[in-house]
Amino acid sequence: MSSSPYEIFYEFRFKDSIRKHFKISLDPQSISIIAPDSVRKSDWMRLENQQCECCPLISKTHPYCPVAINIGEIAEEFKNMVSYEKCLVLCTTKERTYLKNTTLMEGLASIFGVIIAISECPVMKFFKPMARFHLPFSTTTETIFRVTSIYMLRQYFNRKKNLSQDMDLELLDDHYQKVRMLNRGLISRINTVVVNDADKNAINILFSISQILSREINYNLSSVEYLFDLYE
Repeated sequence: MSSSPYEIFYEFRFKDSIRKHFKISLDPQSISIIAPDSVRKSDWMRLENQQCECCPLISKTHPYCPVAINIGEIAEEFKNMVSYEKCLVLCTTKERTYLKNTTLMEGLASIFGVIIAISECPVMKFFKPMARFHLPFSTTTETIFRVTSIYMLRQYFNRKKNLSQDMDLELLDDHYQKVRMLNRGLISRINTVVVNDADKNAINILFSISQILSREINYNLSSVEYLFDLYE
């Protein structure tokens, strides 16, 4: 395993040649974000400011929300911008470059999603394997496929270790209930700093995906089941 950070670069290109660049560095072993040496902290990032209902952290040991600290620069950079502003978003990793002409809120949902997963939030660390194999701009169906596939791979490794397995996805659904609580808390937190709606609606996209995924689990993943009928 390489000891070098795994890096993800995002670039937002707007009209009039405006460019905004962000780099995300992951520790290759822990899949945790490597924060810059200096991070600007604001009051809206404090843990007790609109703390998520499901958050197990306490302000004595964690005075600031780890997610808020890590998305803070981006949230403040776009706090005056509107959701539907058009832009070209590029996401570059070691393996390849993805790009899409899209809305600002979809681009922000993509970069927020990966940062939230690696921010050492106890609720979101479950998503670290997905973050390591980040797929920008993924559709709802792609997300359902990736989440459930990775979850079942986790059950395989649990079996190898003689641990209990959740083949009915019951614990996955429980986990997504916490994810929705986190998204609601994050929206409330961001509302205390943003002027326009790009940041807030990016989180709303993530919230909507979590709702859809829970519904799909309850419907036995019927939307993707047909793909496996091809093998019969």
